[in-house]
Amino acid sequence: GMALAYGSLVLMALLPIFFGALRSVSCAKSKNSSEMPETITSRDAARFPIVASCTLLGLYLFFKIFSQEYINLLLSMYFFVLGILALSHTISPMMNRFFPANFPNKQYQLLFTQGSGESKEEIVNYEFDTKDLVCLALSSVVGVWYLLRKHWIANNLFGLAFSLNGVELLHLNNVSTGCILLGGLFIYDVFWVFGTNVMVTVAKSFEAPIKLVFPQDLLEKGLDADNFAMLGLGDIVIPGIFIALLLRFDISLKKNTHTYFYTSFVAYIFGLGLTIFIMHIFKHAQPALLYLVPACIGFPLLVALAKGEVTEMFSYESSAEILPHTPRLTHFPTVSGSPASLADSMQQKLSCPRRRRQQSPSAM
Repeated sequence: GMALAYGSLVLMALLPIFFGALRSVSCAKSKNSSEMPETITSRDAARFPIVASCTLLGLYLFFKIFSQEYINLLLSMYFFVLGILALSHTISPMMNRFFPANFPNKQYQLLFTQGSGESKEEIVNYEFDTKDLVCLALSSVVGVWYLLRKHWIANNLFGLAFSLNGVELLHLNNVSTGCILLGGLFIYDVFWVFGTNVMVTVAKSFEAPIKLVFPQDLLEKGLDADNFAMLGLGDIVIPGIFIALLLRFDISLKKNTHTYFYTSFVAYIFGLGLTIFIMHIFKHAQPALLYLVPACIGFPLLVALAKGEVTEMFSYESSAEILPHTPRLTHFPTVSGSPASLADSMQQKLSCPRRRRQQSPSAM
């Protein structure tokens, strides 16, 4: 039962990393503004462990001061909405294959603006179709199931959706930023697991799909099992976005090989397996990033040293390579009429013949 539980956790952790990394490449090349990735800068990476520590300590104090039941009820409603949206976005590409060719698919646009005239600014501009509504309905069924039963399968469906979306839509701009982020969270994870009982307490008290779980007594009790092994989503998403960065670096080399991606992928499996082994030996919860960070950074770095590509690895900029022609708008054009007029207006703005004075790399 224990082998089945931890083997299933490893498999579930690999799925969002592998497919999320592949989808992150297509997401980076996408021209759809609703699918544009969020880039993590060096400053964001340096601040992330501090923000995460404050959030973790705040949750711990909330659970100590207030009733755990009411806090989990509020969080359940919050993650209920987020989970439906994340799961809908995840299954949408797969569901498109099952719709017949003659399916009456209509286009919709949800547009919310602020101001009027020349000062009009977009707040929400979401485009969707009938197929997306079907995916949203199916995801809502899973959401209601999770809200009513808190079943571990529904929890894992939401957790996998969160992980896949995180790896797909969160992008590191270079390897140095990835090392800063992973190094900071390495210290964060070790301190809050070994230094205090805060991490373990919050993980056990927090009834939300922020972790993947699998019952160790599944063979004895079936789907009603309740003795769970767990893996936090942060231990999937944080190494996952670094592995996705290495996949984009592989593509930038234009050698038709994915050496660094597969190396980091194997390193993740090794690190997670080592985490489970140490936890089984010492019978104590382990900070997974303690083993994942050295593996995911060290293995690709050794390969780069062997191939003499360390300079290329650390000088690679993801946004410049994958998104060479993606404009960054500082304001939105005036919007009126149909979605077609919106596209025409944006095209006119982007094709304007005025050119900015060329800036130096440091200024950029």
